[in-house]
Amino acid sequence: MIAAVLCAAGRGTRAGFAENKVLREYNGLPVLCYSLAAFSPYADEMIVACVPEEEARIARLLAPYPNARTVAGGSTRSESVYNALRAAKADIVLIHDAARPFLSHRIIEACIACVKQYGSGVCALPLSDTVAEVLDGNIVDVPPREQFVAVQTPQGFYRAKLLGALERARADGRTFTDESGVYAAYAEPPRLFLGERANKKLTYPEDFAPAERAGFGVDTHAFREDGDHIMLCGVKIPSAHGLKAHSDGDVALHALMDALLSAAGMRDIGYFFPDTDERFSGADSMELLHEVVKRIESEGLGVRNVSISIVAERPRLAPYIADMKARVAEALGIAERCVGIAAGTNEKLGYVGEGKGITCFATAMLGSQISF
Repeated sequence: MIAAVLCAAGRGTRAGFAENKVLREYNGLPVLCYSLAAFSPYADEMIVACVPEEEARIARLLAPYPNARTVAGGSTRSESVYNALRAAKADIVLIHDAARPFLSHRIIEACIACVKQYGSGVCALPLSDTVAEVLDGNIVDVPPREQFVAVQTPQGFYRAKLLGALERARADGRTFTDESGVYAAYAEPPRLFLGERANKKLTYPEDFAPAERAGFGVDTHAFREDGDHIMLCGVKIPSAHGLKAHSDGDVALHALMDALLSAAGMRDIGYFFPDTDERFSGADSMELLHEVVKRIESEGLGVRNVSISIVAERPRLAPYIADMKARVAEALGIAERCVGIAAGTNEKLGYVGEGKGITCFATAMLGSQISF
């Protein structure tokens, strides 16, 4: 049998939140839920060590998992893991930081295999940065980094052996920051297996910034009989016919705005700027785009890059692409190299090919506003 022990009794003071960071939402789900879902196919039992005042809230997150339960967390990590091991029934235990939501199935499978072959399995990565020993703010030694690894979780052991090591450490009054340390001190050197860069621990506020999000938008406008120009990406382009629209008919920006709102998980432009509202009659779509950008920024998101594809039989757009890129980049606050605009015909096929209208497609990539 295999047990997954999730350490969730920490306070996360470095994150600066008013709540336990494993209960904070990341991309719409509490952080703890990611680890529960990852371990569920492998664990015969899942035990979450938590503080008593959070037990009821965590229990609700465990409802989809009949084999999951809570135990009382301690004032130290070692005490929390000790309590969980005493409650566990499995032969193999996988100890994991609940604040590491990005563990993969490969890591879990590698951990289990390592324990079965070597008696222990500690997830770790070689260091890419220089390691320095510091005293009073000064570097006193720079040892070869090849001698060190960055230790992650999960860490797997046979329950009885790890429990014995923890009991001896308790008798000596010693605590450790993770199980590999106590196992090395009171059992034997634990075996390492290769972790993953993505398996990071959420520790600081910027770690909780929204992940990259992709959005897609599409819009179509028909030509009208009158008019002498069309607007595309905020650029006025001579045309024998204008486009039918409640606003200025900038079909490219309308598709782009829908892509941005889609990536942010928001409603479309018809919701925010309805064509039944006279306030938007003849509206400048570039001003509406600025409003959309403000809305996504209020969600802690910023634009990474966008791409717009314009399908039109007429007018000829190639001479205006550079101006369109510049206008969009300026409106979004990104470099022109992060704006892709392409224009093509529909080879005389369909309503576009017959010159009856223009269709635009747009994609957008959003990410955290925080710079790294």
